[in-house]
Formats: sequence, C-alpha cells, structure tokens
Amino acid sequence: MGRAHLIITALVMGSLVTGFAAPGRQPAQESPTPAPAASLQTYYNQRLDWSGCRDGFQCAKLTVPLDYAQPAGEQIKISVIRLPTHGKRIGSIVINPGGPGGSGIDYARAATSVLSPEIRSRFDVVGFDPRGVGASDPVHCLTGPQLDQYLSLDATPDTPAETKALDQEARKFASGCEARSAKLLPHVGTADAARDMDVLRAALGDSGLTYLGKSYGTYLGAVYANLFPTKVRALVLDGAIDPTLSLSQLNGAQARSFEVAFKSFLGNCFQAKNCPFADHQTDAAFTRLTDLFHRADKTPLRNNLDNRKINESMAVTGVLAPLYDRTAWPGLRRALASAFKGNGTGLLRIADMYNERYPNGTFSNETDANIAVNCIDHSYPHTVSSYEEEARKAMAGAPHFGPYVAGGPPTCAYWPVKSTATDQPLHAEGAPPIVVVGTTRDPATPYKWAQALASQLSSGVLISYDGDGHTAYRMGSSCVDQLVDRYLISRTAPKADVSCPKT
Repeated sequence: MGRAHLIITALVMGSLVTGFAAPGRQPAQESPTPAPAASLQTYYNQRLDWSGCRDGFQCAKLTVPLDYAQPAGEQIKISVIRLPTHGKRIGSIVINPGGPGGSGIDYARAATSVLSPEIRSRFDVVGFDPRGVGASDPVHCLTGPQLDQYLSLDATPDTPAETKALDQEARKFASGCEARSAKLLPHVGTADAARDMDVLRAALGDSGLTYLGKSYGTYLGAVYANLFPTKVRALVLDGAIDPTLSLSQLNGAQARSFEVAFKSFLGNCFQAKNCPFADHQTDAAFTRLTDLFHRADKTPLRNNLDNRKINESMAVTGVLAPLYDRTAWPGLRRALASAFKGNGTGLLRIADMYNERYPNGTFSNETDANIAVNCIDHSYPHTVSSYEEEARKAMAGAPHFGPYVAGGPPTCAYWPVKSTATDQPLHAEGAPPIVVVGTTRDPATPYKWAQALASQLSSGVLISYDGDGHTAYRMGSSCVDQLVDRYLISRTAPKADVSCPKT
C-alpha cells in the first residue's frame, strides 16, 4: 500500500471434511524425471554443504546461473536454510511466505508457527531467499531516507506539486534500481526463481518437490508446476494469485478485498468494549476513517517515535496491515483510538513492521525486490499516461482504499527492463493433484483468485475456508490443517473441492 505494487506476504503471528481420493496411479515422486539439459547438469549434480546456524538450523549456499539461457556464464548464490526432522523422514518441504520479496529463511526460522508438529516430524523444513531477495544477491534501489520518502508519497495528490512528486519518485526508484542492480534486474522474475527451486529440489536429494507457498508463494509454486509438472510431489498453494490478471487488475481486486476485510473488522470491533467507532454503524465508521486520512493529509498526526511525519500514506498502511491477521485486530482498535485523538504513533509502528523498516532507519530489501519482481512478472502499459489510466480504472469498487492500493507512483512505467508477460493461465498438465486454499474474506488475495487458480490447474483441488485474514493453513482452522497435513504426508488430496466452516 502506498507502493502501487502488490505486496502480499503471509504474516507469522472446524469439523473435518471427509471424502478423499487416493493418489494418482503413478505418483510424481516415483515418476521418471526428465534429465536436465547437459549444460545445466553441473548445477543439478551439486550437493549442499550444510553448516550449523543457530537453534538447530543448518545453512548452505546453492549455486545457480544468473541467466538460465547462458548457464555457462555468471553464477549467483541462493541462501538456503534447513531444520532437519528427527522423526520418520519422508523428505524435505520447501516453504515460501510470499511477497514477492519475503524472506524464506526468516519464514523457515518460524517453522513451529508455520507448520504443524506432524509435518515437522516427517519433513526437513527448508526455506530459501529467492534470487534478488534478502541474503540471495539482493536487489538494491534506494537508501533508507529515500525509501522513507517513497513510501510516504501522497497517493491522492491534491496539487500539481504532489502529482509531480509521484512521477519524480517513480523515476528515482527505477533509476536507483538500474544504477545499483542493473545486471540482476532482467533475471529476478518468478520463472527464474522456479528454476532455482528445481535445482534446490535436486540438491536436497528429492525426486519430487513437496512445497507450501503462501501469498505470492502460490504463484511461485504454480509457475514451478507449469515448468516441471512431473517433478511435483505435493504442492499446497494458500492465498492464491490468479495468473491471468494484469498488474493493475491485481491491485484493483486487492483494493476491493481490503474493503471487504475492513467491514469484517468493523463487525468484530462493534462487539468490543474498546471499539473506537462508538455508533456501531459501518457507513459512519468508513466516513470517520476517511476523515482521519484526510486530516493526516493536511496535518500529519502526532509522532512520539521519531521526527517523521505520519501522513495519509503512513496512516493507511497502519490501518490495512493488521487486516492480514485477526490476532492483530485488537492492536488496530487501540491504534485507531489514539489516531482519532491525533496521535498516530501506533499506526506508524504497524507501518514500520509491514514495510520492514528497522529502528535505525534502514530497511530490508523487500520493497525493492517486490517492485523488481512485479515489474517483470505482470503486464502493464509502458507509457505513464496509460499506466495511470489503468490504475484509475482499477480503483472502481474500492472507494475508501482504491487510491492507496491501486494508485501511487507509476514506477513500472519507468522500469529499465520492460515486462513481456502475457498473463496466461497456468495448467501444469501432467502434475499430480495440487491443493489450492482460499479464505473467503482474505484482504490481500481475494477468494476468487483461489477459485480461478484451482480451476486453471489441470489437477487443482480447492479447499475453501470461511474466514478472515490472509491465508488459512495454521491460522486457526483444524479442518484446513488436517486436510493439508494429510495431503502433504500421504499425497491424498480431497477428491473434490471442499469447504471448511468458520471458526
């Protein structure tokens, strides 16, 4: 939000549906796997040199080509982490939290929250930072102060100067990426990350990939399955992205889903004693929230943390980020109560956590990587005027959050590497059953995206969860957890689409 680019990362913070289909007659793990091209064989033959890296984890570096079209050329290193199982081992489970730009290494270190004890007892938990992210040849674009300025841009410009600032900062971001990461930018797309994941699968010694991807991680998993259908063992894609949508369509749909999610938050708030919306009327609450944003636009909210201005953009980010997880809703109530009194410090703290800004004013590279990947992965107009016109259309149906989620600086229009994406469906013909999970009131990945991906995949099966928050596995539904665990362990997918009740 405020980035004008899709940021969807799973945050780490019922009755069992019966009816299952047995695995396919020739499971992927036991299927013959086509040999990689001779020029890639060296990469596929490597074995990881693990060393201890705290708390029982082991770390290693995976070597991959910078450009898969020139495998004999320059190489890069992918950082990998593993938590070995001490149970009856099946193999490895590779996990990805989303983003794009989220650290798979950090996600793996939260394995006790991310995965059930049953899964941890049967699989080594493996995370990796995709190319361009974190510890894997990260993309760099802006300094900390420059990123502060970019993330606080006014997405609802009221003056020519504010409109000009959006354009200038978009240019600055794109030129900063080119200056610092030009060599890497053409090669950070999801197709290359998926190829890296297949090299990783081989280096782990697994004949078939077992994978849990959340948020953007569902797109990574679906691209992998489309490229390597016979190397799939079991894939869970939770909080799915629809591959057929353009960048502006994705942002517009996300904006509308945040509207739905905030209404759900209000329903919960109205039942709480400390709800800052005393009249308990949805329309009135939205009006008060909009008034808060407009007030912050004119006069920044009070900041007890540092000397930054808590303007409209920071306030919006602080409101929308907690919608990812119901457990964060009480904190949002408190932050809003303070903001209505003029103190935006609580909203700023939330925004900093979401933006991965550290107390010393530096950032992780998630925003840099996010924009770099999205500007490669999805289609968008290559002229600023057309780009902005598509953004305006995408805001339709999201009157309160549309400008902040679907608007903002036209950064991709200035991107030094133009996308050639065609936004085609992913079928993964020949893959064994792939489980897609969708949450009905997911703020970041609309439920209809899960429906769309499950229907596109030739072997897709949909688990629907009647719930709030972003993603469903390990988010409070025993129904979802049991279905997913059974599938990951035994490759027994539901025989048809199933629904899990609200918890």
